[in-house]
Amino acid sequence: MDLSKPLAYRMRPKTLDEYVGQEHILGKDKILYRTIKADRLSSIILWGPPGCGKTSLARVISNTTKYKFTRINAVTSGIGDIKQAIEEASNLLLNPSGRCILFIDEIHRFNKLQQDALLPYVENGTVILIGATTENPYFEVNKALISRSMVCKLNPLTENDIYKVLKRALESEEGLASYNIKIEDDTLRKIAEVSNGDVRTALNGLEIAVLTTEMDKDGYIHITNEIAKECVQQRKAVFDKNGDSHYDNISAFIKSMRGSDPDAAIFYLARAINGGEDPVFIARRIVICASEDVGLADPNALVIATSAMQAVNMIGMPEARIILSEAASYVALAPKSNATYMAINNALQDVETKDTGEIPMHIRNAPAEGMKELGYHEGYKYPHDYPGHYVEQQYLPDKMLGTKYLDWKKDNAK
Repeated sequence: MDLSKPLAYRMRPKTLDEYVGQEHILGKDKILYRTIKADRLSSIILWGPPGCGKTSLARVISNTTKYKFTRINAVTSGIGDIKQAIEEASNLLLNPSGRCILFIDEIHRFNKLQQDALLPYVENGTVILIGATTENPYFEVNKALISRSMVCKLNPLTENDIYKVLKRALESEEGLASYNIKIEDDTLRKIAEVSNGDVRTALNGLEIAVLTTEMDKDGYIHITNEIAKECVQQRKAVFDKNGDSHYDNISAFIKSMRGSDPDAAIFYLARAINGGEDPVFIARRIVICASEDVGLADPNALVIATSAMQAVNMIGMPEARIILSEAASYVALAPKSNATYMAINNALQDVETKDTGEIPMHIRNAPAEGMKELGYHEGYKYPHDYPGHYVEQQYLPDKMLGTKYLDWKKDNAK
């Protein structure tokens, strides 16, 4: 092992027994574990956040398979690299099996044409595809490839998983065993905690702490909580405003307001702000929620949300965070009704799919001479001429009489 390489690279597992985490897909009773062990792997897409072990799992497979293993990165590779890998796999003199495992890191970076180039070879079995992606493959990967692959969702590693990897790094000759290091378990667990499920972040932080700390007089490098905190920096936020986590976070934010949980709404708001989300985008979501989920149960919610969006536009960050927090909290705490949302949806459905009839003649306008003689506006009753400014008359077309869209009682439920 080249000790000049980063610790995170050196500590990648070589076998399934060394692999830590992802028990939901790699437990000994799980199908993925059994297929890797038996070297009967079919095409798979590994989907998960950075540092959860996608590339490490591909490396384990490369060490256990009898098939030719080729790795390319979608950022730096193209169709030419795909064709070369397939040609080498098809050369029975060099590769008697006629098959290869092709690992494509960042597969979502391939465009449609590049992904399409893989299809016939995945289909006929020449290529066993392993694609790794941080983005939702159902959005970013060709549907034909998805249908021919097993999609495996990898989760962020638990704090305990990362702690185990850090302990192994301290004890391994390929890790940091050549250094005389003293570090408390509590400090290791703190590094694991702030890494937010990313083992690469944790190992990088530990390595920086060791390499930048001078040996003490007792011959040991002492890594304290303060040193570890400085080296790992602030807690890594699992948020990418351009990626899948953007949609997950904003969905959670809206559902928390809809579900009347202000604490959860403020938490997801903080994640969005910390991740660099556009504050105006956040404000628009609050305005939509105020109308869709609060509605007439508290019409003031829409007024406050709209005012907040205007204020955010005028003020900007960082002060806009206070305005967003106030508006999100108000919407979360407001009574809820989706009656107006359902009403317009149902009315649109009727207009689009039914013969809804003609507008009654008496409520049609008669701006031009001669229209009254045709019955336009004839018999219209002006409500303000009647007690209480109300008079009963028909407004809906004949074919829609009796239709109810707005559940008024529901909107007035406090």
